[in-house]
Amino acid sequence: VTMAGREVSRVPPQRRGVGMVFQDFALFPHLDVAANVAFGLVEHGWERRAREARVDEVLDLVGLVGMGTRRPDTLSGGQRQRVALARALAPRPALLLLDEPLSNLDRALRDALTGELRALLSGLDIQALHVTHDQREALALADTVALMRDGRIVQVAPPDALLAAPC
Repeated sequence: VTMAGREVSRVPPQRRGVGMVFQDFALFPHLDVAANVAFGLVEHGWERRAREARVDEVLDLVGLVGMGTRRPDTLSGGQRQRVALARALAPRPALLLLDEPLSNLDRALRDALTGELRALLSGLDIQALHVTHDQREALALADTVALMRDGRIVQVAPPDALLAAPC
């Protein structure tokens, strides 16, 4: 596996510069929101003050200011997803992987968060790979869509080109 021309197969996962947002949020239930977001920063050895400042910064970025002391089980699905996103973004990864991050949410919330996620990602200097089975979500979020069939990529195109001439 290479990233930006660098072979990373033997690099420990926490050192690859990849943030991950899981379908089921994968938050630590025994940690509050701030500690969940700070997890990767602790692992990367950030000093306490820098860590606290970065946690505040990403909580603001995802619209969760003032929620750092709350536990994940007291949050709505959308709020939990925002915590998972903040945790993935906190260490400033070069690549953000999103594994069906909106699939556990109801349609109205999905549609709202799709727009917010698009705006957030377009404002950051980060590459993102978003995996979804939802065509509307893919077309709304992506600059480029890779269409897979039977585990193989069969077409890569911008959303409008894909819609105009699907293979």
